[in-house]
Formats: sequence, structure tokens, C-alpha cells
Amino acid sequence: MDSLPVSSIESLVIEIKKEMFSNQEFNTFVTPISAYDTAWLAMISYNNQEEAINGHSFSGPMFKSCLNWILNNQNEQGFWGESNGENLPTIYALTATLACMIALKKWNVGETNIKKGLKFIHANTEILLKENSQQFPRWFIIVFPAMVQLSKSVGLEIIFVNGSERLLSDVAMKRKVILESEKLMDVTAGHDQPLLAYLESLPNYVLNQKDQILKHLSEDGSLFQSPSATAQAFMATGNQKSLEYLMSIVHKCPNGVPSMFPVDEELTKLCIVDHIQRMGLANHFNKEIEQILGQVYKNQMNNQNEYLSEISTLSERLYKDSLAFRLLRLQGYKINEGSFCWFVHQPQIRAYIEKNQERFTYVMYNVYRATDLMFKGESEMEEVRSFARYFLERSMKLVNNEGSLLLLPTLQKVIKHELNVPWVARLEHLDHRLWIELSQSLPLSIGKSADYWLSCLHNDKLLKLAVQNYEFRQSVYRTELEELKSWSKEKGLVDIGFGREKTTYSYFASAASSSSFLPFDSLLRLVVAKCSIVITVADDYYDEEASLSDLQILTDAVQRWDGSNLDGPSKIIFDALDDLVCDVAKLYHLRHAIDITPELRHQWQETFLAWMMESTWSNNVAMPSRNQYLEIGMISIGAHILVLHAASLENPSLPREKLRPINGQYENITKLLMATTRLLNDIQSYQKECEVGKMNYTLLHMNENPGAQLDDSIEFVKEILANKKKEFLENVLMDGFNDMPKKCKLLHLSCLNVFHMFFNSCNLFDTKAAILEDIMRAIYVPLQEQTSVPPLKTSPILTPQEKKKKKKKIENIPTKVSACLNGKNFKHQVGIGISFVGSKAPKNNPFGWYTKGFASQKLSSCFI
Repeated sequence: MDSLPVSSIESLVIEIKKEMFSNQEFNTFVTPISAYDTAWLAMISYNNQEEAINGHSFSGPMFKSCLNWILNNQNEQGFWGESNGENLPTIYALTATLACMIALKKWNVGETNIKKGLKFIHANTEILLKENSQQFPRWFIIVFPAMVQLSKSVGLEIIFVNGSERLLSDVAMKRKVILESEKLMDVTAGHDQPLLAYLESLPNYVLNQKDQILKHLSEDGSLFQSPSATAQAFMATGNQKSLEYLMSIVHKCPNGVPSMFPVDEELTKLCIVDHIQRMGLANHFNKEIEQILGQVYKNQMNNQNEYLSEISTLSERLYKDSLAFRLLRLQGYKINEGSFCWFVHQPQIRAYIEKNQERFTYVMYNVYRATDLMFKGESEMEEVRSFARYFLERSMKLVNNEGSLLLLPTLQKVIKHELNVPWVARLEHLDHRLWIELSQSLPLSIGKSADYWLSCLHNDKLLKLAVQNYEFRQSVYRTELEELKSWSKEKGLVDIGFGREKTTYSYFASAASSSSFLPFDSLLRLVVAKCSIVITVADDYYDEEASLSDLQILTDAVQRWDGSNLDGPSKIIFDALDDLVCDVAKLYHLRHAIDITPELRHQWQETFLAWMMESTWSNNVAMPSRNQYLEIGMISIGAHILVLHAASLENPSLPREKLRPINGQYENITKLLMATTRLLNDIQSYQKECEVGKMNYTLLHMNENPGAQLDDSIEFVKEILANKKKEFLENVLMDGFNDMPKKCKLLHLSCLNVFHMFFNSCNLFDTKAAILEDIMRAIYVPLQEQTSVPPLKTSPILTPQEKKKKKKKIENIPTKVSACLNGKNFKHQVGIGISFVGSKAPKNNPFGWYTKGFASQKLSSCFI
């Protein structure tokens, strides 16, 4: 392992810990600077109060540090404020640049800065207005014309050409409609903030209503926690509490102020924990994460009866509750679904949420993510998940079709990804990459937006660490993959002459599903990959290559664990298997001085027996019952081999007695994994298995219930599967169900992730090109070569009508079921599984895979 990248990563981690998690520096480290709000504080004078200094009168900026920030933080292109991931200005830069120039002009400083700013405004206004003309944000409509008017009033020579003038007039007309149709304090109008929150941009007749302004100040003297609005409120009223509020901001944020203050520090910390985890950095901050979540849990237990005091704080409260629920449950805390589902039985609140689409889109995205962690019997969460999904689907429709809702492109991407690919069907290493790439495009500030919390995640040091961490993992993965390829070739698995040599795919799935909890130098990835390669090759041998007599010979040899009478493919398979088992047993013996060879062999022996039984069923008239089939199918899927071989080498290791069935039964968490993965296979592959005469739980149910339709059998299996997954998830996350070490339980979950990914109806790997692309992104392509956010590979969200059409494509299956199950001669399957439509094998393939077929029915058990 290269010590230089490790040293760089460790140094950066120490630096971030010191800056981010110290109480003194936390706010300044995570709070984004708003050039617009900083400019408004820079405009404040000593309120016409002169101070005598050495006998001379002095009047100047009250917050000189804000003015200095403007002078020293102009972009090279001439603007202040938000830029995108490519350092190009966004529409926010127009208002921020005007505000900064106004502040400089007021104090007759920064002549060069003003010239550069004017040059930017004249060159870019028309471009930026055209880019956003179909969906001007509400805040921009309110603020921009006011800033233009104020700029001209202080003597700035703002010149707009014809195109800009026309677009500005359009914005001004929209502003006029808003000002005439909305009341100052209407918080139910379906927007992020009432008009009064934009006080600095409202007409003079509003500023003259001092009583109205003072009436709506918060206890801390702020106006909607907005520094810019409060600055104007102070200049209009001279309110002392407002001044104290502004002074407290500058004291805590001396190098530029945020667009909201104060922020809920606990919520900010939850956001940071979530951000760290999603970038794949949790291993570096385990202690800090546990301290934060431990305190959050303690606070939640102390405030269980707290109720919502103001409807205006609903979005923040619901966001915090849902985020806390997800993070605490992932950490193993016992937290009730009611901690964030409380709103679902309150019609008034539900109606308010539905009316305020813009304000609650990011909130409901997080509510939906929280429902990923549903346990069996949590019916409230089922209802919340349906509500949140409907809300998000409607949001995307408003963005894409009607154009009446404006969302950040980053937020649009993550919502589409969330709706199309379930959390349990994603590989975390690729998820980490996606979040890092999206984080690179997060705006530096989002102003007075419901998405404000996204801007808190923009931190250059964390982003730098995430990139270094990801790319170092890639270097480790490349080295391990080369080692694995050498092993496969040495054992003859590459040139065995049939089936799928899946070295690269096996390693890819093993590494990409466990990056958050396995260290850089873990042996477990290679163990899982080797197990999956052997399972893949042996599975193909039983499915498509050998006669029943040859299969029986190999099965008997494995039962004796003696391959001396074998030759050809059987000999290659047995020798590779023996080498793998010996290696794992030796490593365990070195640590514990205990020989687990019998336990490891037993896992393979029962699996080979299960494959033999399935081959016998496929070649004879005899048909098993559903229970008989599932008992064998749970073993033949091979999931237990993958997790138990790897778990034996984890630290702390799985005890010897956990490596084989006790009284014929594995631990419940392992049994649930085995059953779930088998049902996942069968619920997705019934059509193809029917066509080739293979056994399948869905088809067996239909055969045992002659009056049932195919849809009935599918729904029957789906319900079983859903309940088992919920029970499995509870076994993984909560203590008390088993005494397995946490990492062993996470290995079980990562195994389910891989199975679920391949059998997800919207899986990412519908083509050879798609799987090749993700292998490249996971192992080979550096993040630093990514210059823009890639399009997400998502399937369209199906409407009920589209789902109905999709069902029609399989309506002919019921007529075939009986013949398939009762045929006298079940054929061996050849190259079946997920089909990769319309794509040829890549030329000059660097991975050396066998291109005949990418998947068998036991695809998921092979981690391919």
C-alpha cells in the first residue's frame, strides 16, 4: 500500500477534525458565505451617529470587515456570488454583484472592482437571463429589478442592450404581479418565504411601515433569520435588537456572512454526518459521528412530547426529524417511526405540504430516504413512503412538463436516482462517487431557499478528502483485481472452456458493495470475489455443460473432499475450491489456532448437493413442493457461502460455531439473506425460467393454485419478499436479534445490495456497455477527470397506465406454465439470465471476460 496517499489522507482528516468538530470553529467551517447578504451589511453606516475620534467626526461603514470581504473576494471574471462546478456564474451572481457594487459605491472605494463588476454585468446579463427565462426563481423576480433600480440610484452606470432590456422588463412585470397579488406576511401562498422576508428589495412604501416591520421581528431581532432583510429592517427602524443580531453574525462569521442566521446547529451537524457518509468518508470520522448521533438521540428522548409551534418552521422540523431517524437507525439506535411520521395523520399539515411544493421538495426527498429503513409492522412508514413518493413524482412532473417548479439541477438528479433505483439495490462505492460528483456542482449559496441546507454541504476540504479517498480506493482495487486475475488464470478458471469467467465482475461487486465498512487493506474483498468466481463456474457446469452422471461424480467427490478421480472441468473446479478453502482456513488458524476446514467444506458440500438436486428436478418428471424447492433454493443461491467465508476473517471474527448450521439451521440473519436472495431471483426470472423449464417459486405457487393468475402469484411472492427484507434489515441494524459483530451483519447487507441490484426491475446493468461503464467508474476512471456531472442512468418513472402496458407483454405466460412444470424432460439452461440487449462485447476488452453470456439464473449468487 502506497504510504504517500495514505499520509495525505490522514493529514487532511486531522485538519478537518480540528476545524469542523471543534465547538469554536464549527459554524464558520460549514456555513456558506453569501456575497449578497455580506454586501447588505457592508451598506450599513453608523446610522447617522457620529463618533468623535481625536476631536474629529467620523462616519463610515459599521461592519468594515464585510466591506473588506467584498474588496478581496471578487471573482477573476468580475462577479461576486455563486458559480457552478465549472466556476461559471449563475443567475445568483447578477444580484450579488449588483449588491456588492452598490456597497462599494456607497463608500467610494473599490473603483477597479466596480469597473470589473460592471463589465461582467454588461457582458453576461442577457446570457444568464436567457438561460433562466423559462423558470425565473421567485426570489430572483423579487430581488433583481430592485437591485438594478438601486444601482442606478447610487450612480452606477448600468447599461442594458435591447435583449437584456426586454428580459429585464419581463422580470419587472412578473415582480409587479407578485407585489400586487401577495400579502406581506402570507406564509400559505406556496412559497419558501413571505414577501416581508425580502424587505431589502421591497418598495419604499413598505419600508415606511415601521410598525409592520417591528411587529414581525423575531425575538433575536432578526427578520426571518435573513441578514439582508434584517440589515434593511435596522436601517429603516434603528431597532437595537436588530443591530445586536447583526453584530452577533459578524462576530461569529467575520469573513463574510451567510444567507441565514442562526441555523439549527444540531441540524447542521446531522447534515454534515449525512454528507460525510454519502461521500464514503465515515470510516475516518467514526468517533465524531458517534458523539454527534449519541447527543442527538439523547435530545430526542428528552423532547419526545415536543409539538410543532409554528407552521413556518414545519419544513425545517420535518427535515430534521427524518434525517435524524435515518442516521440514528443506521447507527443501531432504537428509534420509533413516529419520530418523523407524526405529520401523516394531520390533514391540515399534509394539505400545507402538498400546496407548498417548492418549499418541501428537498424535505420530502429526505422523508422518502428515511422510509428505506422500514421494519416489519411499521404501517405508518408505509403510508409516509407512499405520500412522499407521490409528492416527489409530482415535483418532477412540474419541473419537466409544466415548468412551474424550479429545482436545483443537483436536486433533480438525486430525486430521479432515488425514485428509480431503490437504496437496497445500489452499490455504495458508486453511490459515493455519484454524491461526490454532485457535490462538486452544488452552489456556494442558495439564498433564501428551501434548499438552503444543500449549500451547507459545499466544503472544499471535505470534497478534496473525498476525491483523494475515492481515488486511493481505486488504486487498491486495481492492485487486488490484478492479483485476482492471476489466481483465476493459475487455477485454470479463465480457460475452462465454457460458461462465464467472471473475475472482474466478481471483484467489482465485492469491492463496490463494501467500501463504507471495509478498510483499504481488507482481505475480505478477495475472499468474496474468489467464492463468487468458483460459484459462477460451478453453477454453469451444473446448468449447461455436464451430463447428470458427470455431475454426480463431481458432487460425490466434493462430499468426500477428494478429487483424485476427477479430470477435465470437474478437476479444475474442485482444485480451485480446495485451494480457496485451504487459504481461508489457514488465515483463520493463524489468528485463532482453530481449524475451521470442516465448517467451510460443509458449506460447499451442501451447496453442491443443492445444485445436484436442482439438476435432477430439471431432468425428471418429479416436481417439488414450494417448501421443498425453497429449502433447496436457499442453499443453491450461494449467499451464505459469500458472507460466512468472509465473516470468518473479519475482526472480530465470526466464532467457529456460527459457520455451520446448528440443529440444521443457520443464524436467522443468514437464513433471511438466503431466502430473500432466492425470492429476488425467482420474482424477476419466472418468464425466462418458464421458457426453459426451470423450477421457480412463483411458477410453483401458480401450479399449486390452479385458480390463480400469474399476477396473483407474483404479488404473493412480493409480499413474502417484502416482509422478509424488512425482518432482515432489522436483524442487520438492531442489536438483540443475534450476537454477530457489526461488520459481519453489514457483510450480509452488502450481499443483499448486490443481489437486489441485479434483480431490480430498474437495474443499472441492462447492457454490456452499462456494466462496463460502472466498472470503469468504480475502479479505473479518476474523479479528477470528471469535468461535469454525468447523467444518471435511470429508467423512466412508470405511470399506472404504462405499468399496465408492461404487464401485457407477459400475459401469455400463464398458458405456458403448466406445460413447463409438467414436461417430461426439463432442458438444461444455456446462457440464460439477464439479457444485454443491443450491445456487442467491447473491442480490445481489457478485462478478459467470456462474452457468451453475462448471467445465469444464480447471477446474484455469483456477484457478477
